[in-house]
Amino acid sequence: MQLRYPSGRTSEDYLSQQAWREATLERCPLHPRGGCSLRRHGTYERKRPAGTRVARWYCPQGHTTFSLLPDCLAARLPGTLAELEAVVALVEQAPSLEDAANAARTDDIGLVGALRWVRRRRDLVHANLRALKGLCPGWFIGCEPKMGAVRQHLDAERALEVCRAMASALVHHLPPPLGFLPPIAPGGEHNDTVQHQTGPDPP
Repeated sequence: MQLRYPSGRTSEDYLSQQAWREATLERCPLHPRGGCSLRRHGTYERKRPAGTRVARWYCPQGHTTFSLLPDCLAARLPGTLAELEAVVALVEQAPSLEDAANAARTDDIGLVGALRWVRRRRDLVHANLRALKGLCPGWFIGCEPKMGAVRQHLDAERALEVCRAMASALVHHLPPPLGFLPPIAPGGEHNDTVQHQTGPDPP
């Protein structure tokens, strides 16, 4: 289970300061009154930014692992929220999706792969912004659920990080990469039982 870690750091600072070492989980989410054997369970490495790690805990009684994901990192996607935000802002401003894909991916992925890459990120972020506006309509009155509009409304370049902090009580009701809503299991139900594997976790 992912939990929010409000470290207040950029991804560069989080990595350079190895901030996962100072992350703490004061109480078990399953046993807030205590009585369990919650213990630190090492860390797992993210694919990007390279060298970034996330602190993890384990509750033997609840058979559940918990990881503290800092606000700078995207959930269930490699990379940072700032990188993701920049891609979606580029897509919204570009004359076409093809132009955005060519600008965002200059490697050998090819146009078809680049289109799939930018389209997925655009759709995920727009879905998050629509969900956030629906859950908290008072925060975004008159604001279109688009990255550029939300940036301007919040007067923030790292608007997704600000959104996660504002909606800290709702992160488990928002889909990734902003929130921590579990994946949809077969049959259309959210799978609340998905746990970390014993080895390295996915990003």
